[in-house]
Amino acid sequence: MAVDPVDLRKSFDGLAAQVQHALEEDERSSQVFVFTNKRRDRVRMLYWDGTGLWLLTKRLEAGTFNWPKPSAELGTSKKMRLKAEALEMLLSGIDLKGAKLRPWYEEPSATA
Repeated sequence: MAVDPVDLRKSFDGLAAQVQHALEEDERSSQVFVFTNKRRDRVRMLYWDGTGLWLLTKRLEAGTFNWPKPSAELGTSKKMRLKAEALEMLLSGIDLKGAKLRPWYEEPSATA
């Protein structure tokens, strides 16, 4: 997910270039790349399915997405990784800032 807003007039090639240069990722990695505009009322997602790029867009009729800000541990990073559940909550209008996974739902740590 791109932390900074992007000009969503960009289509496939423009967002693919954003993935390569700003996020330093491969747009053909089968990850979903998520972008928002300055007003935070639109989201675009770019996804490579092995045969071509998908471009999905959501426009809110009212209100804005509560877009996460980078945490201190990310430093100056322009991207943030989200689990599928967190992306679904973000797109559904849930504020992720106060959200917390319960202990039974958390992934096991590498040391356990």
